[in-house]
Amino acid sequence: MYYITTAIDYTNALPHIGHAYEKVLADVLARWHRMKGEEVYFLTGVDQHGQKVQQTAEKLGLTPQEHVNNLTAKFKELWERLNISNDGWAETTDPRHKACVQKILANLKDKGELYKKSYKGFYSLRQEQFLTEKEQREDGTFDEEWGEVIELEEENWYFRLSAHAEWLRNFVEKSDSFVLPAFRKAELLNAIDFDSDLCISRPKNRLSWGIELPFDPDFVTYVWFDALINYISFAGYLAEPDSGLPEFEKLWPASCEVIGKDILVPAHGVYWPAMLHAMGFSDEQMPSLLVHGWWNINGNKMSKSLGNVVNPVTLVDMFGPEAVRYYLVRDITTGKDANYDIERLVMLYNTELANDLGNLCNRSINMTRRYCDSVLPVSDYDDEASQALRSSMAETVAKFASYMDDNLTSDALAALNAQVSACNAYIEQQQPWQLAKDENAMPKLACVLRHLLECCAQVGYLIACVLPDASARIISQLNATEIFAEKTPADITWGMLPAMHVINEPAPVFPRILSDEEKEKIAAKAAKNAAKQQKQK
Repeated sequence: MYYITTAIDYTNALPHIGHAYEKVLADVLARWHRMKGEEVYFLTGVDQHGQKVQQTAEKLGLTPQEHVNNLTAKFKELWERLNISNDGWAETTDPRHKACVQKILANLKDKGELYKKSYKGFYSLRQEQFLTEKEQREDGTFDEEWGEVIELEEENWYFRLSAHAEWLRNFVEKSDSFVLPAFRKAELLNAIDFDSDLCISRPKNRLSWGIELPFDPDFVTYVWFDALINYISFAGYLAEPDSGLPEFEKLWPASCEVIGKDILVPAHGVYWPAMLHAMGFSDEQMPSLLVHGWWNINGNKMSKSLGNVVNPVTLVDMFGPEAVRYYLVRDITTGKDANYDIERLVMLYNTELANDLGNLCNRSINMTRRYCDSVLPVSDYDDEASQALRSSMAETVAKFASYMDDNLTSDALAALNAQVSACNAYIEQQQPWQLAKDENAMPKLACVLRHLLECCAQVGYLIACVLPDASARIISQLNATEIFAEKTPADITWGMLPAMHVINEPAPVFPRILSDEEKEKIAAKAAKNAAKQQKQK
């Protein structure tokens, strides 16, 4: 079982491009593992509790539940438009999640992992947590990332985080799969140097919007302690038999938890494994974290204060979901940052999809229809160029699979694009339109068209994990839907399309994204033609 999750999005603001990237990346990986024939469970969702939600709801004159319902609908609508194929959906106000959190809290208290004490310190209203001396500047102030910081004294419940520090360090040091990419491991190890415990409650007189502690009703659960548990609560951990949730033993541990680099430390890299360890999970039962980078603008992090946040809904409205999906996993190396550039989105789509792959498929199918009556021809002809194309196609399938297994979507798509370029070069070299004029060259023409259609089929099949609808259009035009229906990448070998196979009519798979100038020219031409027709009448 391949169990993949994402961070759950905080329902106090509209979705941004970082949210969209994370969900598309996870979706591509989930689809890839399904293509491989694996059983997959893909979970995503929303984090609905916390002080910021309560404060914003009060300002809007709404209940917290009404406020999170409104924003939850926005996230779900966007994921539907982006063709996100999640199997499970997490909402932290779900009664099943609440029951799981309260069972865990009660169990941890019984084991002596929780205790109550009074504490005075600096508290970040934005991050909803107490800060330590490590976060404080030399002059006593705090970085802007913490927002408004106040001095606060109150009684709360604490998790004995420090008791798990030595275990956590040893575990992270010896594990090769807990944190990916590997360079993030050193960052996490530097953070495992603490002797403090984690405050896991908030008094109800300050925050009422949360999951009540089962053993102390004057307190609710700290939002991170609540949210992190979603990865197991919605996987069926401690669930009732009739809950409608999956079998936990079948899913856990998570094969891949996709998160942003900003929540590796301390939440997912420190709090989460320590919580699991305290619950009784072994080293072998720890999840694997895939940590992605940020989309920046001109090297700067996007932020509402700077006014440079990119709205993915606007992008989908402008360019369609396929262009957005392709750009988000093509123009960023998994684990690293990238600069968002709308011009590159258009360029990559128009160049690699519309001009290269789309044009290759359209030309290959059209020439087969024109020169061979839509029938894949039989030919014993072979030459060095055709042998090279077959060899590069086999290498591309292997490369694509290897990169996707390593979560490197950009490299996988680059490998596909290189093969498409090789096919287009093969067309220019072989010039099938000239071969069609010479009856003696028909065996060679048949060989060329066969090679082109076979490459279109294999590339069209592989790109399904990124662009499932476009893949289906390519395969359908090749009349190969049934041929590839039950195939895995390991089944892909030369000759997927049988001799005398009949193909369907071509249609543009990737219509070009037009510039404003091009749109104006087309509109002007249409208006001119309309006026001409009217005059003739």
